[in-house]
Amino acid sequence: MMRLPPFTYLAPRTLADAVKAIADHGQEAMLVAGGTDLYPNMKRRQFEPTTLVGLRGIRELAGIRRGPDGGLVIGAGTTLSAVAADLDVVRHYPALATAAGLVSSPQLRNMGTIGGNVCVDTRCNYYNQSHEWRKAVGFCMKKDGDICLVAPGSPRCWAVSSSDTAPVLWSLGARARLVSAAGERTIPIDTLYRDDGIEYLAKRREEILADLTLPPPDGWRSVYLKLRRRGSFDFPVLGVAVAVRLDGDGTGGTVRGARIVLGAVASQPREAASAAAALQGQRLTGEVIARVAHLAAGPAKPLDNTDFTHPYRKRMTRVFVTRALRRLAGLPETLRSEEEVA
Repeated sequence: MMRLPPFTYLAPRTLADAVKAIADHGQEAMLVAGGTDLYPNMKRRQFEPTTLVGLRGIRELAGIRRGPDGGLVIGAGTTLSAVAADLDVVRHYPALATAAGLVSSPQLRNMGTIGGNVCVDTRCNYYNQSHEWRKAVGFCMKKDGDICLVAPGSPRCWAVSSSDTAPVLWSLGARARLVSAAGERTIPIDTLYRDDGIEYLAKRREEILADLTLPPPDGWRSVYLKLRRRGSFDFPVLGVAVAVRLDGDGTGGTVRGARIVLGAVASQPREAASAAAALQGQRLTGEVIARVAHLAAGPAKPLDNTDFTHPYRKRMTRVFVTRALRRLAGLPETLRSEEEVA
C-alpha cells in the first residue's frame, strides 16, 4: 500500500491568511483544495511538500456569481460537480459544464475543484507511476532524473496537459485572478500556461488562483469532446474545445467569431488559430467543416507518452473537431463520411 509522507496541514479561513501561509513556508509548501490529484501524487513521491495549505475552508473561493459585465465569476474552490450542474453555466457555457462533468468520477468531482483542474499537473506514462517503478527505469527529468524518457535527446520535458476545463476556458476567453502577498493580477487564461512539461504554469508558486471570469455569452456557442479509453476516471488523451459565434438565432448563420483549442496533445492547451480563422465569414457546411478539421489537426503533435498511439490521437483530432463543428451546425454527428475519417 502506498502511503502519504508526513506533512503539516494548515487550514486558513480567509484568502489573506492562505496567501500569508504559502509565503511564509516558501518552497516546502504546496496548496491543496480537493486533493484528488495532489494526494495520489504525494503517495507516489512525485510531490514531497512538508506543509500543505488547505483552501477548502475559504468561503470566498467558492461559488458562482454574475459579473458586473453580465458574465460569470467562478470561484477557484467551486467543486467540479457544482460547475457542471450550475444552470447559468449549462445554459450559456455548455462546453464548460460538459468538461467539468467529464472529469474523473462523480465522487472525485464532488471533491475536486475547478481551480485544481485548471492547475492540474501534466502527465506522462513514465512519470505517473509508483516511486519504485520510476526508480527501476532510472527516473525522468520531471522528477528525480535528468532525461526525458519519451524523447531522450530533448532538453525539455514533454509531459502533456491533462486538464479538461483548461482548453474550454481558453476557447471561451476566460481570465484568471491570481493573488499573492505582493498583490493580485488578472491575466487571460491562455497566458497562464507554458509549453513545458515541468514549468507548465506561469502562476508563481506563492500565488493562489482565486477565481475565473467568463465574458458575457454574447451569442457564443460551445462544445467540448473528450477522448479516453474508459467512460470515467481517465484523464483526457485528447480534448477538443470549440466555440463559435454565429449570425442570427439559428444554427445556419455565418461565423463571426471562432476559437478551437486542443487539450492533451502538448504540454499546454494548443490553440488551432489558423483553423478558427478559416471559419470566419463562412457557413458551417460539411465542406467547410472538413477543411477546418484538417487545419485543426496541424497544431496537434502528440507523442507516445499517454494512452493510445500518437498517430491515432493525431487522427482523432480531425474526427473530434469535425464532430464538434457538426454539432454546432446542427448536422448529424454520426455521419461516417470522408471528411471525418480521411
